Amino acid sequence: MPHKTTPKYKKHKLMDPVENLEDYICQKHERPLELFCRDDQTCVCQFCTEGDHRTHSTVPIEEESGEKKTQLEKTQAEVQQMIQERLKKIEEIKHSVELNKIYPSLCRPPHTKNWTDVSVNTPLSVESLRRALSQLQEHLTQEMEKIELRRIQQYAVDVTLDPDTAHPNLILSDDEKQVTHGDKQQKLPDNPERFDTHIYVLGKEGFSSGRFYYEVQVSGKTKWDLGVTRESSKRKGEITLSPEDGYWTVRLNETKYKALDSPRVLLWLNQAPQKVGVFVDYEEGLVSFYDVEVRSHIYSFTGQSFTEKLFPFFNPCFNDGGKNSAPLIITPVQHD
Repeated sequence: MPHKTTPKYKKHKLMDPVENLEDYICQKHERPLELFCRDDQTCVCQFCTEGDHRTHSTVPIEEESGEKKTQLEKTQAEVQQMIQERLKKIEEIKHSVELNKIYPSLCRPPHTKNWTDVSVNTPLSVESLRRALSQLQEHLTQEMEKIELRRIQQYAVDVTLDPDTAHPNLILSDDEKQVTHGDKQQKLPDNPERFDTHIYVLGKEGFSSGRFYYEVQVSGKTKWDLGVTRESSKRKGEITLSPEDGYWTVRLNETKYKALDSPRVLLWLNQAPQKVGVFVDYEEGLVSFYDVEVRSHIYSFTGQSFTEKLFPFFNPCFNDGGKNSAPLIITPVQHD
C-alpha cells in the first residue's frame, strides 16, 4: 500500500526526496525517510516517520489583551517569517551538512521514547551537522534579538540631563540632551545631588515602576559609562560603580567593554556600538543594554531588587587631550 502522510503535515522540500532519500530506507518501516512541516503555526521543521513526529522548533506566544495584543500578533508573524527564512538557510547549507548521510540514524521504532540506543556511524557528518546547527542557532538568536529590541522600543521615554547633578567640569547642551567633559571647572553650587569627584550626571526623570527605555549615541568616543542608578546612591567622594552600591552600568575603556557587575564581566562584541539602548523592567529587576545599530543584546543585570526611584546615569569620561571629546547624546528612538 502506498505511504500516505498525516493530513496535518505537509512534505517539506528541504531536499529532493527522490535524489537524496530514496537510497535510505528505514529497515523498521521499509520506506524512505522524509521531512515534514506542521501547518498549525506552533512548530515547524520536523523529521517524521509513520507514527513518529519529533518537534525541532516551537514558538509559544503568550496571549495578552488590550493594546499589547496587536504588538504580540505582529511579533508572532515576524517570528514565523524568521523561521521560514532560517529553513531556507538550511537548504543553502545542506550539502556541507551532508544530511543524506545522517538520515538513517534518525529512524527508530514508533512509540519508542528512549533515544540512548541511537548512534551515528559517520563522525564527519555529525561534526558538519553540529557546525551547521550552531550557525543556524546563531542566526536564529540574532533575529530574535532584533524582534526583542523592536518590542522593547515601545517603552521609550523622553530623557533629559539634570544640571543639578552634573559635576562642575561637565558641559551640558542647551536642550540638556548632550554632555561632554570640559577642561575648566565651572563655579556651581555644591548641592547634595551634585557629583563632586567623578564626572557623572543623571537624568532628570526618575522611575519607580513599570518599564522604560532610552538610547544614547556613543560614536566617536573611546571611553564612557552608561546605565541607571538609584536615587539614594552616593554622590560625593569616591564611588564604586556596582549593583551593591546602586549602579547598574556598562563601560567602554579604549577597546575593552565591561559590565560593571560583581564581579566585572568582560564583554566580547563583534563591533563597537555607535548607539546604546538602555532598558529597565522595574518589577522584574532587569536592566538590559543593546547595540541599537545592529539590534543585538549586549548585557543584562537580572534578578535585581529595586525599592526606590531609578535615574538614567551618564559618564562621558575625560576628553583625554581631545581623543574622547565627542559628547554623549540622548537621541530620539526611531520606531520601525
